[in-house]
Amino acid sequence: MGQLAEPAGEPAVQTLEDELEEVIASRVREFRSALGWSVGHLAERSGLSKSMLSKIENAKASASLSTLARLSSALNVPVTAFFRGLDEEHDVIHIKAGRGLDIEHRGSRTGSRYQLLGRMRHPYDMLEPLLVTITRRTKAFPLFQHAGVELLHVLGGQVAYAVGDDTYLLDTGDSLQFAGDVPHGPVELRELPVRFLSIKALPTNG
Repeated sequence: MGQLAEPAGEPAVQTLEDELEEVIASRVREFRSALGWSVGHLAERSGLSKSMLSKIENAKASASLSTLARLSSALNVPVTAFFRGLDEEHDVIHIKAGRGLDIEHRGSRTGSRYQLLGRMRHPYDMLEPLLVTITRRTKAFPLFQHAGVELLHVLGGQVAYAVGDDTYLLDTGDSLQFAGDVPHGPVELRELPVRFLSIKALPTNG
């Protein structure tokens, strides 16, 4: 009686470690090629053996954190750049109309509504978007100062807006961009309600 044939093997399943090795291999080759360097030259610059570097570039060996640090220094790229392309959860914020987070803005009062339209997590937290709605006139408005720069885009109404010693009359569709450390704020509401989008670009924390 003949021998039974061995069952067909299961197709290989790529592990996270395999995927990580392939991504790092692609990034190292990409950065090296962009500089026009040979494998030998990068090996010399990084202090790695040519054999080890060749294995890393062909996803035949895992690169330790200290090895990635050497490559990072030699190629002048951050260590995190070697992981670009690895599948990961992306930070996306979707705010439905009217569902922004109401916040108590400094100097806010009755007739003024500030809605935060989400804030990304670090390291992408450099934007602070606010939807501002003003429905009631007042005799005095606070002036604001903050780090970074700010962009205003008027969605409705008409407002006189001060930046430093200058005042700008903003109509629906107008935009105004300025340095945040200059005192700024509305000084006169010409046509109510006033609605504008305020986007602050803030310095990163490194």
